[in-house]
Order: sequence, then C-alpha cells, then structure tokens
Amino acid sequence: MGYSPDFVKKMGEIVEQIRDDQMDFPIKVVAALDDTCFTCPHKGKTTCEASVGSNEHVLTMDLNVIRHLGLIEGAVYKKSYLVKLTAEKVEPDDLDYICKGCSWLSYGVCKEGIADVREKYLK
Repeated sequence: MGYSPDFVKKMGEIVEQIRDDQMDFPIKVVAALDDTCFTCPHKGKTTCEASVGSNEHVLTMDLNVIRHLGLIEGAVYKKSYLVKLTAEKVEPDDLDYICKGCSWLSYGVCKEGIADVREKYLK
C-alpha cells in the first residue's frame, strides 16, 4: 500500500514508535506535510502533488482528525496522550468520515488498528 520503498520503511518506523509503550515523545499537530510525507514520491516543496486535488484531500483528512479529537493545530502533545485520546474518541467506523476518499480505507487495516488501540487502552 506504500508509494515507494522509502515511504513504506518510514511508515513502518513511525508505526513501530507509536506502538512502543516504552517510548513517549512530543508530536506537533499539523495540517500539512508531515514526517511521513517527506519520503513520499508525491511530495512537492510544500504540498502533496500526487494528483489534482490530492493536497486538498490530505488537508481535509488532517483537519477532520484535528476536529474529531479536539486538538489545536500547531500545538504539541505527548504521544501517550494522543494514543489514549484516539482510543477514547475514535471508533473504527468514524474513519468512514474522517478518512473519506482515502485509498487505504478499503483495505481495512486502519479500522483494525483503531479497534486494537481501543481494546488495549479502554480495558
């Protein structure tokens, strides 16, 4: 599902860090290119250039997440807080709205991931 081997590697590293309960680190909330984007072959200087409208689509999903979680764009939060907040506020079917139009949504892995986070943190 990745866009390039470098993107897949970077995404894997980020997912591993997020899943590691022993690691906690600050995350800046942005509606823009982020750390994952920097290895994407579709990354332009400041925007996603995958196709016409792709940057607006990505920004919409970013803003949907920010609103759904009640976050402040530009603010910095601890990873542990964001993971717990996600478990509390996001149900798998919420992704149908939050991530509407995302090419990865049909694979089901994101919904499975949300279900796993909820099971782990809402015991």
